Amino acid sequence: MEDDKSSRDSSDAHIPNRIAHHTDVYNSPGLLVRRGQPFTISLEFSRPLDPKQTIVFTVAIGPEPSETNNTKAVFPLSHTGNGNGSWYAVQLSSLSNVLRTIIYSPASAVIGRYDLSIEISSADRTSSHPLGHFMMIFNPWNPADDVYLSNEDERAEYIMNESGIIYMGSLKNIQYFGWNYGQFEEGILDICFDILDRSLEHKRNPVADYSKRSDPAYVGRVISAMINSNDENGVLEGKWEEDFKEGVDPTTWNGSADILLKWRKGDYQPVKYGQCWVFAGVMCTVLRCLGIPTRVVTNYNSAHNADGNLNIDIYYDEDGKVLDISPDSIWNFHCWNESWFIRKDLGSQYDGWQVLDSTPQELSTGIYCCGPASVKAIKEGEVDLSYDCMFIYAEVNADRISWVQSKDETKTKVYSDTAAIGLCISTKALGSIQPVDITNNYKYQEGSAKEREIYSKVYSKLAARGSGAENTVSHIHRNNKPEEKPDIRALATRRDNLKDPGIQGKFKLVDSPVVGQDVNLMLVLKNLTSEFKNVKVNISSSSIMYTGRPTRELLKQYRSVFLIPYQEEKIPIQIYYSEYEKYLTSSNMLQVSALCEVKDGGKLVIRKDISLENPSVNIRVKGEVVLDKLAMAEVTFMNPLPKPVDDCLLLVEGSGLVTGQLTGNLSYLRPMETTKFWIEFTPYRTGNRQLLVEIKSARFTLKGFQNVRVNKMRTFGAQPWRPSQ
Repeated sequence: MEDDKSSRDSSDAHIPNRIAHHTDVYNSPGLLVRRGQPFTISLEFSRPLDPKQTIVFTVAIGPEPSETNNTKAVFPLSHTGNGNGSWYAVQLSSLSNVLRTIIYSPASAVIGRYDLSIEISSADRTSSHPLGHFMMIFNPWNPADDVYLSNEDERAEYIMNESGIIYMGSLKNIQYFGWNYGQFEEGILDICFDILDRSLEHKRNPVADYSKRSDPAYVGRVISAMINSNDENGVLEGKWEEDFKEGVDPTTWNGSADILLKWRKGDYQPVKYGQCWVFAGVMCTVLRCLGIPTRVVTNYNSAHNADGNLNIDIYYDEDGKVLDISPDSIWNFHCWNESWFIRKDLGSQYDGWQVLDSTPQELSTGIYCCGPASVKAIKEGEVDLSYDCMFIYAEVNADRISWVQSKDETKTKVYSDTAAIGLCISTKALGSIQPVDITNNYKYQEGSAKEREIYSKVYSKLAARGSGAENTVSHIHRNNKPEEKPDIRALATRRDNLKDPGIQGKFKLVDSPVVGQDVNLMLVLKNLTSEFKNVKVNISSSSIMYTGRPTRELLKQYRSVFLIPYQEEKIPIQIYYSEYEKYLTSSNMLQVSALCEVKDGGKLVIRKDISLENPSVNIRVKGEVVLDKLAMAEVTFMNPLPKPVDDCLLLVEGSGLVTGQLTGNLSYLRPMETTKFWIEFTPYRTGNRQLLVEIKSARFTLKGFQNVRVNKMRTFGAQPWRPSQ
């Protein structure tokens, strides 16, 4: 019957479903539901339904949908459900020509954009009608979903929170700034689905790709490859040199939404540029948007072990200068993501937090991606498990080996530090801007019997592989060249006994290092023996990237120190602003090192990475902030430089507070001048929000944020008039 046609709900009719599914916060049109949770639709027909007619629903997703691939389901309307974890529909009510139906989806359903259609059959004919589209995402509220998270506070933080904190700097000087995830902003959900549809996996086999999108481990791995652009036109192009003229300096970004929108607006060409915290911030946005609980994690003193042998080789010349000749490196900090889901491929003992890293460092199965790697597997040294557990184990456990290269290029090993890597692994605490230390999730206490036991297990796996044993470790070596094996001779000597110089030393800052000011520190040397020590000290300082790569030598000094038994000697060192101002990278980091050679004794290398602080940006919001009403905030900051600045750019953003970005130029700033100004914004969503302000010059980047509570407008009912007594 041609007049047996139906119509979908209006947009307003989706609101009850969205509230029940925690998707009412998404600024996306249409019906958006979470898998494994029922949703209601109302169908309006041109005339009352005949009780003898049968109704069958079809949901389909992706190319060539089929029930075999879990991308299509056909199910009749019934009066009772089957409850067996499949798609089914139950009649809720039927009044005249309106039919209200509850549709149930399995908690293992594929995520993405679905087509919904209906087939109506009677004795003499059958007619089919498309009902439109709906979108489905993961459901951390459903115990049957692989991403189920039982704690409501954790769901609020790792799914619903649109803003966050990213930690940078160095272990001795942890710095942080706000990040606008913006996972519910207009267009972001569609972009997240576009990311999946443009992946290499989809291009290779789109039918198989869609069938695997029920698995958060698969989705996470695909996303980790697509956030970087190394293998396809992914979202972000990484760049660690200082020339960002063709794009955006990574330190300029304050959130993910702007990057994702630029990617789509630019016809899905990579956005320039990103570094590790930007990759992690964008990936956190995408995974939270798709319903996977996710957080950003920072590892201080993070190893990049290029040759897979658990040794990070750092080379110095005879003057104490760090040489940029090693494929290995130690990043002052490195940001990655953790996502929460079960691992059906590994077993329940590896459920929970999984490492995913979209920063392109090394190849994994031929592409630049990393993870998911079970945090529990990393801690227990199960480095042969999928995916990339060996690489991440090295990031938090490798040894730092110091070498001195002579003028004839011979290399002498002078020091092996077994506790320099993975000193602190942090993430944002629930409901707070403070970091929480999660190092114990990744490793046992450094130097403990259990930590030694785990290391020995990992060493044995590498030694067996290097000796020619059959390689069952699918992701130990990440350069996609399995014929190249770790240097077992290097492994065997990683903890050998070196000649003891009988002295110890450290660099100690005299005061907090601040951009625009001289850096003052002391080299403290101590004689640990009852013998006199003649020590030749070669001191070098360089500007560095946060990846540890030196960019410019700034200082070179030579000292001779005579230490009496058990004496401590302090050597003052000063690095002038005029020496580093032109060469300070956007990382705001300097490195100072000292090569100490004891006459007729051993050698000692002392090293310190210095993270210079920027002055804070203070934000004070005026009065109560009310939805859809103009609000104001006062911004105060200081020019940190001892010279005038006239190129400052102002950037303001915040999900729910500012649509897109507010930009402006600031006038001439005198040296060390404190400036105040007001900004105006009109909040468009209620709840806890984060207002972010950035002041950027060619010589510095200042960032600040302020948490803001947006309230609904208060209404007061009319009070009856009573005459005065």
